[in-house]
Amino acid sequence: MQHPELVALAAAAGALAALYAALRHLRRDRLLADTALVRLRSAAQGYVKVSGRAQPAQAPPTAAPLSGRPCAWWSYQIEEKDSEREDEERREWRTVEQAASVELFTLLDDDGTQSLIGPVNAEITATTHSVWYGEGPRPSGPPPAVASPVRFGGYRYTERLLDIGARLSVLGELRSHSEVGDAERLAQEKLRLWKADQAGLLARFDTDHDGRIGAAEWEAARSAALAEARAQVLSSKVERVSVISQPANGEPFLIAPLTAAQLVRRERILAGLYFGLGLAGVVLCAWALRQGASAPW
Repeated sequence: MQHPELVALAAAAGALAALYAALRHLRRDRLLADTALVRLRSAAQGYVKVSGRAQPAQAPPTAAPLSGRPCAWWSYQIEEKDSEREDEERREWRTVEQAASVELFTLLDDDGTQSLIGPVNAEITATTHSVWYGEGPRPSGPPPAVASPVRFGGYRYTERLLDIGARLSVLGELRSHSEVGDAERLAQEKLRLWKADQAGLLARFDTDHDGRIGAAEWEAARSAALAEARAQVLSSKVERVSVISQPANGEPFLIAPLTAAQLVRRERILAGLYFGLGLAGVVLCAWALRQGASAPW
């Protein structure tokens, strides 16, 4: 074997990377197993594990840029086949455009309670994964209903979606705040209505009875509108708005169409696979070192 030391070095580096990944997935396995599944209604702020169905946060729902299909979340990648190589079989795909949705969507649980989901930086397992081909930098339409074994076109389009109504498990940081209304905005609306009713405005604020509202009288009207708006806001029903997003402490932010038990099982399987790769790398490293030690110099 030529350069067994290089083989040993590469195998050692691969083994370390694989063993690190195995430990990472084992830690995630423990975290997912130890984080109890909770209802949104009773969830406290902090790191949570919840489940529910994906729904758009507003109407109409967002549409995937490539296919136009309605969804709760999307990501896509457009690749072009390298035309510089003469050998068709050896041409590689290079990414020319990619993007992912940053729009909030809603998770609706079985109790009817909902929370907004901020998908930025989440590890998302898509419910729909489509790959199709075409002749231009943008597809002419959605992917075919049946994937063709023959690839036509110099562009490849990959689209991943979270479908509306899909059952999801979400692990992330729950933050909430109370929405009680905007007193300034409500005061401006009151003033607009009062100005539309000039007779009522004069009767209430024309203190010098000259038939018009002066600067001091208008300031009194503005103060009265703001006082009424603040009183209305304080007496209004407080609405709790919750958002689940990327944890600030580095814990995993996962969104997947899996049950809580399936998520734990997936992490254990990945940990086992990486551990096996790490052991294979250790064995290869030892074999390469043995080969180098026995080679005649």
